Amino acid sequence: MLGLAPALTLLLFLAPVAAGLIGTWLPAFGYLPALGGQELTLAPWRALFASPGLSSAIRLTLTTGLFATTLSLMLALGLCMSLHGSRPFRLMRRLIPPLLATPHAAFALGLVFLIGPSGWIVRALSPWATGWTRPPDLLIVQDPWGMALVAGLVLKEVPYLILMILAALNQLKAEQTLAVARSLGYGPIAAWLKAVLPGLYPQIRLPIYAVLTFSFSVVDMAIILAPNTPPPLAVEVVSWFNDRDLAMTFQAAAGATLLLALVLGAIFLWVVAERLVASLSRPWLSAGSRGGSGRGARIAAFGLAVVLLGVSLVNLLGMALWSFASLWRFPHALPAGLSLAAWANALPGLLRPGWTTLAVGIAASVLALVLVLACLENEERKRLRPGMGVLWLLYAPLLLPQAAFLFGAQVLLVLIGLDASLPAVVWFHLFFVLPYVFLSLSDPWRTLDERYQRTALCLGAAPFKVFWRIKLPMLLRPVLFALAVGFAVSVAQYLPTLFAGGGRWPSLTTEAVTLSAGGDRRLIGVYAFSQSLLPLLGFTLAMMLPVWVFRHRRALARVE
Repeated sequence: MLGLAPALTLLLFLAPVAAGLIGTWLPAFGYLPALGGQELTLAPWRALFASPGLSSAIRLTLTTGLFATTLSLMLALGLCMSLHGSRPFRLMRRLIPPLLATPHAAFALGLVFLIGPSGWIVRALSPWATGWTRPPDLLIVQDPWGMALVAGLVLKEVPYLILMILAALNQLKAEQTLAVARSLGYGPIAAWLKAVLPGLYPQIRLPIYAVLTFSFSVVDMAIILAPNTPPPLAVEVVSWFNDRDLAMTFQAAAGATLLLALVLGAIFLWVVAERLVASLSRPWLSAGSRGGSGRGARIAAFGLAVVLLGVSLVNLLGMALWSFASLWRFPHALPAGLSLAAWANALPGLLRPGWTTLAVGIAASVLALVLVLACLENEERKRLRPGMGVLWLLYAPLLLPQAAFLFGAQVLLVLIGLDASLPAVVWFHLFFVLPYVFLSLSDPWRTLDERYQRTALCLGAAPFKVFWRIKLPMLLRPVLFALAVGFAVSVAQYLPTLFAGGGRWPSLTTEAVTLSAGGDRRLIGVYAFSQSLLPLLGFTLAMMLPVWVFRHRRALARVE
């Protein structure tokens, strides 16, 4: 049975993605019999290129996606390079999971509360510094250049890239490499750039491509932070898919295919840029220059880390404060009082999305964990060593724009009679939860000392008993952490819930994005804070449960 796990995982995980791509490409060329498309034609593409604002939408998608990815990578590398081995670096490692726990939509709403014309920054400066007694008429959020969207993407993607860099550093044994480089006289920054980065970058290449794809195709953050006229292409495509005129589905499918082509083109350009940078930097890498002490870079990186962490925490605090505010007039920096009125008013409408979010998140993350554990156990028992091909398969749903295959996957759901059902929502969430669960758990699982297992087998224990009584308890902390990561990923899903649920299974994320267009900040605060609270509870449980379970075995509680 265990040998079937990889095949079953691929069937559940990748087959719908492949079917979804085909199911989107066929309508893009006019073939969808259910809507009257009986033959292949280029009419959807002619309609797409004739739609107003398409060139602006493409330009906005390209500029914001490339700028956000480049800036996120530079900041993540700069922070790790400058702070490696320091006390702030160790503190940063501990704070990364809570930063990642905040869903993208909730983070975007918190950013609006912070930088908007009536946000905290303007309130803190008014009226004593600005003279404003009313919110200024400034287009800070949803600006025509998409800078608010870039800021939101950077603030969310930097912690993710740092997490990937930290995982790769463990595989590279960076501490020993840096020690050798420092003993040869290299400064800390030069040692990191010359001895660590060349080996590190190939390890984080796929996560960077995933960030690039996400920046090009994000919808929930773009609805909140990006301009509306025109919006980025991904938002435009989703609005065409949701149009009451079903004939727009063909144009939407063509737009989704165009978005996929843009993403693939951007990845190709990124690969070209990688090779160009590698070629240009080779003489400097081998020139032998030792570099300076890096003191200035460390101070700047520390300040940057404080800013990034501060913005994230203030975002969360702003959401919580707005949800409990009774009266909060501009330009007051704090509300006149606190009240539970917003929560009491929102509670009847909050229960169903909250239950859906909780149920789908638990089901998808537990299912993903079972599949990942089965695959890892099968890999170990058969002495398999998966190569880069497995990683590419694993990252496939993250390297494709969601809008490019979710419509086709929805057609598959209709054909098998699962459309707009709760199992369908769980299945769609699994596409995106499983890669993160695998990436979170695979390294701790593979690096567990094999002698524990071998000793138990020599004492006569069956393989399943070794798995259940030895490996799972010893790896309880990383298993729970992977489960928490999967749950947080599920809570943040917007498009999969919309496409699979057909509007019948609203989640906290879909409701928060819908409410973002309204003016009731207290209600938005309730939904956004609730959306952030669930993943935080998940990470808290993942950290506390091993401590409680192994309260009499402290050494076992520390095994990771």
